[in-house]
Amino acid sequence: MLHFRNLHLAAASAVAIAASVIFPVHSEACTGISFVSKDGSHVLARSIEWAAERLDSRYVIMPRGYRFQSFTPDGTDGMEYVAKYGFAGVSVMVDELMVEGMNEKGLSAGLFFFPEYGSYKPFNPAEKSSTLSDFQFASWALATCATVDEVIEAAGKIDVTGLSGSIGAVHWRLADRTGRQVILEITDGEMHFFENPVGVLTNSPGFQWHLTNLSNYVNLIPGSAGNKTWTSGDGIYEVKPVSGGSGMLGLPGDYTSPSRFVRIAMFRATAPVPPTAYDAMLQSFKILEAMVIPIGAVVDVNENSEKTLDMITSTQFTTVSDIDNLKFYYRTMDNSMIRCIDFNTIDFRKVKYVSRPLDNVPEQVQMVAVK
Repeated sequence: MLHFRNLHLAAASAVAIAASVIFPVHSEACTGISFVSKDGSHVLARSIEWAAERLDSRYVIMPRGYRFQSFTPDGTDGMEYVAKYGFAGVSVMVDELMVEGMNEKGLSAGLFFFPEYGSYKPFNPAEKSSTLSDFQFASWALATCATVDEVIEAAGKIDVTGLSGSIGAVHWRLADRTGRQVILEITDGEMHFFENPVGVLTNSPGFQWHLTNLSNYVNLIPGSAGNKTWTSGDGIYEVKPVSGGSGMLGLPGDYTSPSRFVRIAMFRATAPVPPTAYDAMLQSFKILEAMVIPIGAVVDVNENSEKTLDMITSTQFTTVSDIDNLKFYYRTMDNSMIRCIDFNTIDFRKVKYVSRPLDNVPEQVQMVAVK
């Protein structure tokens, strides 16, 4: 039986209406990064930078044997499936709509917004038994597959549809313990899997476009660009950097998806290789801090509107999946303390279904005076 909370969602149209409010196309940004530590562990991290409203985010633990049924645009029941593997992750609005998670076999799956560029096949009610909503793809992959190869094979047998045209399409990042990481994009109704050699992901345009765009930044280097000597008919002039970090002059600093892709790719490429998965986890959180949007920086307001500290413009949550050691970490915009769901303490054959808010109380941990 499906667990519906807060809203009566027996019809998928209700999901679509609610999702269109919470996920307006223009207001979602996602940034992903990954690392391989010196001990061979694979860690994948991501954030959701901002939204028009607070996301109703929860951490969810799904046991083996849990029965799912997909939503569809017309409110009928879509594809049914049963969880072969237990998994956990973060959902938004409805527990079955998981945006990031990991299963007990170490498969990682995450949803990233892909507006204006992704496009699914039109929904066909005659094929609803093999139709899966895009926001349930991550849950389906985690519930039924152990590796990226299995996801690719099984995905060819299903149809993915969107619940609301106002939300826009999404694309996905998938990874497993072999170190393989792929991006799935659906354009013109066709699935395309791309290997991810740079280990990062943001939003639109398409992934291959982002890889090509990196060629515009081949001049970027860590450290100093060094002194330059300019010569002309009037003489010689030596140009010196005014400060450290001049090798990164030209690194885009705005909050668009292309700029975030370049920035996070450079941070990953120049970061030291972490010794262990734990170090990779800490490093991932630290780097993703650089993607946080200051309050008010990207909010459209009317002339007479007032910007306030209540505006939701910053990273709502950040997660890190250690897929080799089976630990799922997260922290939120309201509480920067890192919390961990340790799969090694969970028996997915016996564990009960769990759905809880990311924060019991939406506030920072109490500050302690230094003596």
